[in-house]
Order: sequence, then structure tokens, then C-alpha cells
Amino acid sequence: MALLYFVSVPDEPRYRLCAFHWLTGLPCPLCGLTRGIFALAKGRLTEAEHFNALSPLGFAMLFSLFWSREWRAKPQWAQAWAGGIAAFAIYGVLRAAAV
Repeated sequence: MALLYFVSVPDEPRYRLCAFHWLTGLPCPLCGLTRGIFALAKGRLTEAEHFNALSPLGFAMLFSLFWSREWRAKPQWAQAWAGGIAAFAIYGVLRAAAV
């Protein structure tokens, strides 16, 4: 968490690493998520949502990996992750259609 707080990433990447963006010119569901998670770690919610509207969800999903092993063994954890992945898929379709 300290790394996310003290390290800053540029608002616009010098090189885009997204293969989907290279091939289509459209943003994928995950484009901007890294910048959004770094912004959330600094407490900048509106900036994070500007980069990717699902940054808070991605932040929660990322840090759920560090929760207790007993909690991750419960079926609710898998259902929450499936819901998160579905949300990113729907967001990707809507994001590509809006461009």
C-alpha cells in the first residue's frame, strides 16, 4: 500500500501496453485501471474514476487477495469475484460502444 501511495504514475502513459488498444484503438475494460488504483491509494476518488470508472471495484478485488485464507475459501468470495469480472466485461462493452 505504501508503494501505491508514494509512487506516482503519469496521467498519460508514454507507451500503451494494452494489446486490445493497439489492435482496435478502443480502450479495454482494464485501460486506466493501474492509474486509477494509484490515484485511489492517494485518496483521489474522482481522479481514479476519470481513469477507469471501476477503479474502486478493481481496488477492492485486488486487496481481497490479501484477506484471510479462511474467508477466501468461502463460496461468497468466488461469487463476489465472478460478479466483479462480469461488471468489468459489461463495462468494457459499454465503454467500447461509447467511443
